[in-house]
Amino acid sequence: MEENLTKTCLHDRHVKLGALMSPFGGFDMPIQYAGITEEHNAVRNDVGVFDVSHMGEVRVKGKDAYKFVSHIFVNDVTGAPDGQIFYGMMCYENGGTVDDLLVYKVNDEEYFLVINAANIDKDVKWIKDNAAGFDVTVTDESPLYGEVAVQGPKAEETLEKILGVDLKQLAFYTFKVFSLDGEDVLISRTGYTGEDGFEVYGSHAYIQSLWDRLMEAGVQPCGLGCRDTLRFEVGLPLYGDELSADITPIEASLSMFVKLDKPEFIGKEALARQKAEGVKRRIVGLELEGNAIPRHGYPVLADGRQVGEVTTGYRSISTGKSVAMAMIEKPYDKLGTPVEVQIRKKTFPAVVVKKRFYDKNYKK
Repeated sequence: MEENLTKTCLHDRHVKLGALMSPFGGFDMPIQYAGITEEHNAVRNDVGVFDVSHMGEVRVKGKDAYKFVSHIFVNDVTGAPDGQIFYGMMCYENGGTVDDLLVYKVNDEEYFLVINAANIDKDVKWIKDNAAGFDVTVTDESPLYGEVAVQGPKAEETLEKILGVDLKQLAFYTFKVFSLDGEDVLISRTGYTGEDGFEVYGSHAYIQSLWDRLMEAGVQPCGLGCRDTLRFEVGLPLYGDELSADITPIEASLSMFVKLDKPEFIGKEALARQKAEGVKRRIVGLELEGNAIPRHGYPVLADGRQVGEVTTGYRSISTGKSVAMAMIEKPYDKLGTPVEVQIRKKTFPAVVVKKRFYDKNYKK
């Protein structure tokens, strides 16, 4: 199994730094360096850097690029200025989620899609299969890019100092292509941590050199362990946990990203029906009493039976509380509803709360 894992362009650097490595989405990725708590706190209070070169990149180009992206994406990119980024999902006809992704608008005839590592092959095939009849070319550019995410309240000043470019001009969810060291480097004000920060896409050689400069500047390298604790605390979903082929964006409590007033898109009918009729279950937050730690797959009970299960759970590093996101049947999804979480042979009292356990600190 191990020899089939793909290595990112920064793999040797992680090993040299003594990172704990583990398979993730078909890649050999760093889980932690100094430790999850230390790395988590660096991002919340200072600055940290993640290797996210495992993410997939797909370019859609052609006369029908806008029409095609609108056809496969639940959010509405109509009338957006060039350089704008959108979060949303691609869905199957039945409303189930193909993937959640970021759509970068280069111009009306060119879009750059950033997809999840574990889904690259499946997504690329699905996108290409649905491109019939549209005047577009779909190119999987995943192998071309390295990518780092520099995240935290000091991300802007740190990156500006290292790159010598003005990043204050970048508003949240916008991007720009800069000419750096003789090549085009895409920098976006995005991330997956709930903090201000940037994602930098460049050639493997460029990203290696940027990583080295970040290390020299004393930036904390961060693994996927704290990437998960950070995204979870601010209620961001992980594909495979809070979203999947069996979980629609409506059930995931992400209907704000599904724009039903735009023209036809794949899955629209099913999602419109769910929105109109309501869903039988949805993702909510849970807060547990005491110190018990809920984990993915643990049953949620009410009235003496199972009414749901935990999708992600942690002792929140930023708040010190035992919290979880869970898929719960109606009517047990209402805020303030008491439930129990079964952890091994014991059950622990919990209450339904908002699924954002910590306030986001994005650049206004």
